[in-house]
Amino acid sequence: MAQLKKTRRVHVGPDVTFYFENRDTMLHQVHEMLAVEKGGEEQVEGELRAYNPLIPRGRELVATMMIEIDDALRRESVLRQLGGIDKTIVLTIGGETIAAVPESDVERTAPDGKTSSVHFVRFPFTDAQVAAFRDPGARVVLGFSHPAYGHMTAIQDVIRAALSEDFE
Repeated sequence: MAQLKKTRRVHVGPDVTFYFENRDTMLHQVHEMLAVEKGGEEQVEGELRAYNPLIPRGRELVATMMIEIDDALRRESVLRQLGGIDKTIVLTIGGETIAAVPESDVERTAPDGKTSSVHFVRFPFTDAQVAAFRDPGARVVLGFSHPAYGHMTAIQDVIRAALSEDFE
């Protein structure tokens, strides 16, 4: 699982990491939760309900975005500056831009503007965008247009190739 996850992780800027999910990563997560919480048979359905929506469905990529800051004081300060960050995520392939669609189960920015350190997003693709993403020479950039976090990064070819397998 560690090797699989290694080819599904993308760092953007100093504080954000995207973990692109698929059926295998979600199955592993369910098993981890069952082992840690020891809820038995009764827990299984709840875990499946929680994690099944994070499995890509055909023409999309799904990611868990984490704002990872070890220092508690700095983390608190940064999270207060990043309200709405989940609505500013884009994936660019050539001249095409795909805006991330945040999961709408819960608002992850509090009324005071503080954002959560964990967000779940989908990138819906057209058939043409899938073909462009799968092109071995494609330059794919993941980034933000947030005023307090305008970072971006090119996705490495090995990661782009692994994520290409998520499209049915």
